[in-house]
Amino acid sequence: MQTARQKVIAMFTVVAATLFSAAFLLAIGTMAWMVLAYRDKMVAALLFEPIPQRDVVYHIRVSRPRVGLAPRKPDASFGGVLAA
Repeated sequence: MQTARQKVIAMFTVVAATLFSAAFLLAIGTMAWMVLAYRDKMVAALLFEPIPQRDVVYHIRVSRPRVGLAPRKPDASFGGVLAA
């Protein structure tokens, strides 16, 4: 005959194996369902070829200050707002 301790260990083993098997089957089923549901998107992503980008061309305008220009004076047309 089995002792009470052996019965508890055997029952724990059966419950643990059942839970582990159920979780494993659920995980495998979820992965299979996701692959079937998103198969087309995965294939499209793997076959996607990026649109080629043209090289960036920078247009730089070089401006050189002219020699001989006098500094600008405040304009008096503001009605004395700038007048001190």
